[in-house]
Amino acid sequence: MSELTVTPERAAKVRRALDGRVGSVVAVVEAVRRRHNASALIRSCEAFGVHEVHLITSFFRPSVGAARGAERWVRTRAFPEVSSSIDELHQRGFRVYVADLAADAFTPETLPVDQPVAVLFGSEVRGVSAEARALADGAVMIPMRGLTESLNVSVSGAILLRAVADRRRAIVGNDLEEGEKARFTADWLWREEEGRRGRTARGSSSSFALGPCL
Repeated sequence: MSELTVTPERAAKVRRALDGRVGSVVAVVEAVRRRHNASALIRSCEAFGVHEVHLITSFFRPSVGAARGAERWVRTRAFPEVSSSIDELHQRGFRVYVADLAADAFTPETLPVDQPVAVLFGSEVRGVSAEARALADGAVMIPMRGLTESLNVSVSGAILLRAVADRRRAIVGNDLEEGEKARFTADWLWREEEGRRGRTARGSSSSFALGPCL
């Protein structure tokens, strides 16, 4: 790989970001048809150090304005159906909670975080699917005092993920596995090299890297 592709300073920023990630909190997003909301939720995950996002879809194109490139800096994975995501998470030792206004729902402050935890988000209108409710280990909700009792899913995602990630981090620290850090770094370097080759092929003489600024 060309030594011009990535500066040591840029590589060090990526490493510091990965060192600040929590691997034992995962976000699952069912309502990917609303690209803006799903993209904003991905952006919140990146901001709060949640490394892995499951998207229940076969294809997803992020909304540029909402994601601001955040999809490049988290591990986004596509699942054809919600059961596939939940089954895998259970096999990995995660408990899965749907974001839902259930009578017995936990709050962000009372949600059990003594083991890996995933939070599953639906849409504002329909909420999470019946299948997700049936397969999940419980529900979590944000207490509200207004009359609408409703938040945009990207807003509720930010509130929940910040609280859950911070509480989980207080127990286990930043626990993203070294193997995943290495895999993610390798993928990032590959993308950087592909971008460099593309710019070279177009005859670009610019010295700056395209993509989000780290």
